[in-house]
Amino acid sequence: MSVGEGRIRGGRAVYGAAVGILMLEARFPRIPGDMGNALTWPFPVHYRVVRGASPERVVRRRAEGLLPAFVEAACELVAMGCDGITTNCGFLALFQRELAAAVGVPVITSSLMQAAAIQALLPPGRKVGILTVSAESLTPEHLRAACVPEGTPVLGTEGGREFTRVILGDLPELDPAAAEADLLEAAERLLALHPEVGAILLECTNMCPYARTIALRTGLPVFDMVGFVAWFQNGLRPRRFLDPQETDPRLGSA
Repeated sequence: MSVGEGRIRGGRAVYGAAVGILMLEARFPRIPGDMGNALTWPFPVHYRVVRGASPERVVRRRAEGLLPAFVEAACELVAMGCDGITTNCGFLALFQRELAAAVGVPVITSSLMQAAAIQALLPPGRKVGILTVSAESLTPEHLRAACVPEGTPVLGTEGGREFTRVILGDLPELDPAAAEADLLEAAERLLALHPEVGAILLECTNMCPYARTIALRTGLPVFDMVGFVAWFQNGLRPRRFLDPQETDPRLGSA
């Protein structure tokens, strides 16, 4: 939509945000870099909280009974004007097909959906390795739903003292330094157990604030959900390079 280029078509309640984010109902702190902190994004987004979708229920109980609530919230975001939908929990890969079918716009439910593409980037003999908030809960069904290549190493942060405890326990206080230490320890353990790992993929969206530190510590590329959503946004709203007079009108003015 633009002003000064002829008539403008409406039909939406809100304009300017292409990405809609389905949020779990949680109270743990969301620091900058977390999907649930609006300061994370260099572009506007819309949010919808899915009532009843606690971290424990989504991760440890496979989001049982919650698909209708996620579909309803996603449809509300599309009705508001979102052109693409994402979620803030990698375990929602289980709902990828159903959500995409229900809303009729592109959907990315999980950071895990990047695994196959990352694997294709790596030289022979190297693998992408996954860090997750709960390895015991991340089942083969989750991995298949996200098209994760078979044999991909997975390691969880359950052994730490802060990150998994706060996120899955939905606790109101977080020590970011202790959470970072948990993630660094897990990354080093992943590499010790699987020296063939050539890139790290963070399943949990709450791990995104620590991606840079993990990359610096390991010397490996680190991929996360914030980067994935930025890629998604770029497809929904391609950057303008041409002179305004030369822009293809099919792409609008954004």
